Amino acid sequence: MGTRRLGLALFAALVISLGITSVFYVRVMKAQASNRPKTRLVVAAAIELQPGSPITADNLTEINWPENVPLDGLFDKKEDVAGHVLMNAVAANEPVLRRDLASSASLGLAAKIPDGMRATAVKTNEVMNVAGFIFPGSRVDVLVTLHGENNASSTARTVLQDVQVLSTGAKMDPDPNGKPENVTVVTLLVTPEQSEKLALAENQGTIQFVLRNSGDSANPATPAVGMAELTGAPKQPSKTANPKRIAPVTAALKAPEPYIVETVANGKITVSKFPVSPE
Repeated sequence: MGTRRLGLALFAALVISLGITSVFYVRVMKAQASNRPKTRLVVAAAIELQPGSPITADNLTEINWPENVPLDGLFDKKEDVAGHVLMNAVAANEPVLRRDLASSASLGLAAKIPDGMRATAVKTNEVMNVAGFIFPGSRVDVLVTLHGENNASSTARTVLQDVQVLSTGAKMDPDPNGKPENVTVVTLLVTPEQSEKLALAENQGTIQFVLRNSGDSANPATPAVGMAELTGAPKQPSKTANPKRIAPVTAALKAPEPYIVETVANGKITVSKFPVSPE
């Protein structure tokens, strides 16, 4: 009888402990739910997407995005993204933003050109493309060397700074292993004004790319460098026209007229001239 009562007491204690635990668990879950930020479903990439290719609905998914983390250009519907072309790469499970999409009429390299910008191709070689270490997405400066009639009049200067490389050869994406590759053409993303400067530089001189850190956006003013600065020789004085020698002009002075004096004596007129001495 005592054993039965003991068993009932243990069972009752177990039921009470389970009940109390359930109550505390429910309260804790409600507290966590109230503190958890609200989310919304947004369109994201189901797999890693590369720029230049059209997006299909199969390449898209939906993820929860916290409402307290605002991000411009989010999409709520897959149909608003499918059919467009990416301008920038999007990683898997990363939201697709409006700024990442090109117009529906753009494909390939044209899809990576923002509005108001231009893509221009430049011939290159192993030296100009930094031994093949210029990849799509790299940032470069463009130098031009202008050759004068002689070596002494040659100059070099920076014509463009912090320019993005769109493609190297026919590749729009860098090698995943960072393997260098020498190409004969590099395509740059420039403004219309920069494209004019680049065309003139390529026709009038020899251009060369200078690789820069992608995080360095400083554009310092750099003066042109000539042979005098390169060799340390003193600059030649500028040639000026020799002043014309003015021949001395001696004015011919006209002698003053003499004084004329007429004298009448005994009916006879006598004329006398007296010279005037110059002052």
